[in-house]
Amino acid sequence: MRVLALDAATEACSVALLVDAELIGRFEPTSRGHSERLLDMVDEVLAQGQITLSALDGIAASIGPGSFTGVRITVAAAQGLAFGAGLGVAAVSTLEALALQVLQGAEDRALACLDARMAEVYWGAFAWDATRGLTATTPPRVGTPHSVSLPVAAPHRGIGRGFAAYPELEALAGVTLRPGDAQALPNAREIAALGARRFALGEGTDPAGLVPQYLRDKVALTEAERGRS
Repeated sequence: MRVLALDAATEACSVALLVDAELIGRFEPTSRGHSERLLDMVDEVLAQGQITLSALDGIAASIGPGSFTGVRITVAAAQGLAFGAGLGVAAVSTLEALALQVLQGAEDRALACLDARMAEVYWGAFAWDATRGLTATTPPRVGTPHSVSLPVAAPHRGIGRGFAAYPELEALAGVTLRPGDAQALPNAREIAALGARRFALGEGTDPAGLVPQYLRDKVALTEAERGRS
């Protein structure tokens, strides 16, 4: 399986090329220039892997949640590259990509959280799945930190910068964090791994069907809301 993966939905910009068991990746925490850097990274990994776009099996792209601009950049770039090379695409959420960083065995569960700003968090719970890599045990959601809850009374590994932004999340019963977990961001390497599984299961789609997952349609507080915060 030969899969190119893209992500610019959060504070980091990353690209990964998965060719069978070999992974070539680029990951840069940067708040600016995602659109330019993302395509530069694509050229870099393809050159290093000595492979062309048309030789790929498909493109995996993060669809959010995250920055509205970053999500749009990722989806548009994936669609443009896929249309040009006649490839299918596989959608992977940023929460899935986060969760896979800590899901490694049959009993593993994860709570992935990203800072959604406006005193809210994007979050979702996941369990390991031998076929799919992971399965969602809650729908992806956005809400206050106090709205976050575990779907079952079982140990969950916390992952993502939502924990750094809202330390009260660490107090959830059943949630544990290891050093570095609260600073984690989605990475295209996990998007490539999940995308490859989805292509293998026949779940690739036409690029036109790649739809952003924003979770909310409001990006800023009104003046009245800022006065109440």
